[in-house]
Amino acid sequence: MLRLKGIIAAPFTPMKEDGSVNYSLIKEQAELFVNDGISGAFVCGTSGEGLLLTTEERKKIAEAWLKASAGRLKVVVHISHHSLVEQAELSKHASANGADAVAIHAPSLFKIANVDDLAEYCKVSASASPKTPFYFYHMPAMNNTALPMIELLKKVSNIPNFAGIKFTYENIMDYSLSLNFEKGRYDVLFGRDEIFLSALAAGAEGAVGSTYNFAAPLYLEIMNAFKSGNMKRAMELQLKATSMIEDLVKLGGLPAIKSAMRVRGIDCGPCRLPLKTVSAKNADEILKLMKNFMQKEGMLNDSKIYSVA
Repeated sequence: MLRLKGIIAAPFTPMKEDGSVNYSLIKEQAELFVNDGISGAFVCGTSGEGLLLTTEERKKIAEAWLKASAGRLKVVVHISHHSLVEQAELSKHASANGADAVAIHAPSLFKIANVDDLAEYCKVSASASPKTPFYFYHMPAMNNTALPMIELLKKVSNIPNFAGIKFTYENIMDYSLSLNFEKGRYDVLFGRDEIFLSALAAGAEGAVGSTYNFAAPLYLEIMNAFKSGNMKRAMELQLKATSMIEDLVKLGGLPAIKSAMRVRGIDCGPCRLPLKTVSAKNADEILKLMKNFMQKEGMLNDSKIYSVA
């Protein structure tokens, strides 16, 4: 079964000023990811505003990422939809076009109340593309489904293509138990950038995040410092990443994080409602903040490319 390791970015969906998808920019995003040492892309997830896109847009975005990656990045396509029929169509499309995996999260409208029902929902969802690795995207902050993932893993052995979980939650105890279930049977990716180091300490080998879009080298340095036993350095770098995220959240949350891509020379454009695109004033403040942060840490070589010393 698929094992994703290293840094997997959750790419922003680039948009033009009129709100349409800017498919041509995806190639530039993919090249940046490859150059930064990113190992994969989790496409059309929360950071990519997936549920705010049409089915056809999502198909075209998946195609663009698979073409631009050209086998250099593992591509996981997020296929969640409130309609299981539409979701199955997205799954089959991703599989037919060579996606490395597909992923869903729990419905955000009609809440799943227990682990048995969640396991059944995963079984039906995974069956749309039975030969494609399937991940469950655990993110209680977005859908209020805070069920224990260790209990879910105990109930999915009847899903042959169940590959693992994208674990975007602060419950490190549940994460650790899930990661070590049946001697690490499933791939459990961590999804909280601001406590990335905590996941490494629990045994994480792969992580998916939004700030990896523009700051992947920083997180790779955290990982390298941890692996080399330099915990002091790893903690210092994690604090810098956490402080950066705190500043971006204060300036607008996900729209601000999307705007921060400009520091790498890529303007991903506006967001779709109900997300509010940051104002021009805030966008400039974000760019200034990010440039100052990277220059201070010695990460900014020019306006587009930086690397951690």
